[in-house]
Amino acid sequence: MQQFEQSVYKLIVETSTNLPGDVRKTIQAAKEAEDRATRAGLSLSTIATNIEMAENNVSPICQDTGMPTFIVHTPVGANQIIMKQQIRSAIAQATKDGKLRTNSVDSLTGANTGDNLGPGTPVIHFEQWEKDEIDVRLILKGGGCENKNIQYSLPTELEGLGKAGRDLDGIRKCVMHAVYQAQGQGCSAGFIGVGIGGDRTTGYELAKQQLFRHVDDVNPIPELAQLEDYVLDNANKLGIGTMGFGGQVTLLGCKVGVMNRLPASYFVSVAYNCWAYRRQGVLLNAETGEIKTWIYPNGSDTPMKSSAADAAVDAVEGQEERREVVLHTPITEEQVRSLKVGDIVIINGEMHTGRDALHKHLMDHDAPIDLNGAVIYHCGPVMLQDEQGWHVKAAGPTTSIREEPYQGDIIKKFGIRAVIGKGGMGAKTLAALHEHGAVYLNAIGGAAQYYAECFKNVNGVDFMEFGIPEAMWHLKTEGFAAIVTMDAHGNSLHAEVEQDSFAKLTQFKEPVFK
Repeated sequence: MQQFEQSVYKLIVETSTNLPGDVRKTIQAAKEAEDRATRAGLSLSTIATNIEMAENNVSPICQDTGMPTFIVHTPVGANQIIMKQQIRSAIAQATKDGKLRTNSVDSLTGANTGDNLGPGTPVIHFEQWEKDEIDVRLILKGGGCENKNIQYSLPTELEGLGKAGRDLDGIRKCVMHAVYQAQGQGCSAGFIGVGIGGDRTTGYELAKQQLFRHVDDVNPIPELAQLEDYVLDNANKLGIGTMGFGGQVTLLGCKVGVMNRLPASYFVSVAYNCWAYRRQGVLLNAETGEIKTWIYPNGSDTPMKSSAADAAVDAVEGQEERREVVLHTPITEEQVRSLKVGDIVIINGEMHTGRDALHKHLMDHDAPIDLNGAVIYHCGPVMLQDEQGWHVKAAGPTTSIREEPYQGDIIKKFGIRAVIGKGGMGAKTLAALHEHGAVYLNAIGGAAQYYAECFKNVNGVDFMEFGIPEAMWHLKTEGFAAIVTMDAHGNSLHAEVEQDSFAKLTQFKEPVFK
């Protein structure tokens, strides 16, 4: 097993930086189904470009490389203790090399371990089988989509759908509701795994196991195959669309599994996965640990970039809908109040990253720099340091709704003019944008390479004690593009899409399955 650790390292790098072919084909089909001139269509084009950039750069597709979760099947007699040690060593090396973000945080102190190792990190499940080879599969599921997982206990009453009973129709309602409640916060268009039965723990495990299935496989249980087809067809009628911007494509895949349960319990567990569906696997020689074959199709065989002709068509077709505004930081209130929902804003100048730890800190402390007229970017980047200094390796937006308790107060306190993130924010932030003259810009979730190219220099950093993802990075920016989805006039695209999709959800209230 001399090559086992190196094989696991190759698996980690491939999973983080190169989407497999079945996922790429699905995203390509979604791109073709969406009007290229719309916000959703433009987002899918950006996503396609980002996928190609990540492969070429051998850098993370999304800066949130999630919780590394391994499922390992071994022959009888394999030394799982040594294998676990080598998996952990490969994780630490991939983190050091910038292929994974430092994501392992002490739940009590908030301290970041810096190497993705710690109690419960990474997650490793071992199972024995009678084959004479080793099967190692890995999924990197980011925190944004992980937060949109949901579990239902049947029977229950679902808003807009009524009673969901302990039958296939009740399950159908739960899954449709799960897609609705995710909106754009889980980086739609997404994939879902559904677990029927089990207890609260095994139900979620079953749901996540479904995410290891091939996108184009067919469920061997006819009733579940019918349910998968129904959900995939009808979830795309909700109109949530890519990034929650509205559109034709909301869901890219649905896989359902079932297990026995206790008579008193009936759980339906849904694992929501973003478009950056990073899962891969390898079959290894049990004697040497050498890779024999990759389990999922090679992503390099499915190019993602649009042709030059397509780009020209996009530019022409999008002229009427798109209004581009170039802003240089610091931004004035007058500039912000001239913006409206739907505008594309191009930002040049300095911007500052800020996530959960920073927002909590700023509520009770002064900022280390003047933030009047500033742009705050909800982002936890992947950063690498060499003799020349710090470099941004991946830098897409994080889910903004987590900052809802703080954002309005911080806008008021510091005079911030623009907040960038993904998924939108709530009523408190919307009111603050209106009152104080600020705007919310939605960047494309998961497009970590696309945005990393916009950062030309790292001007400085504060609060490194929070860990690299939570530190406040001061970045020189050129050509950073995002869409106004909440303006200074009380308008919110996110609220509009949620209201519209709820009305469409209620159409699925009547029974479908006997």
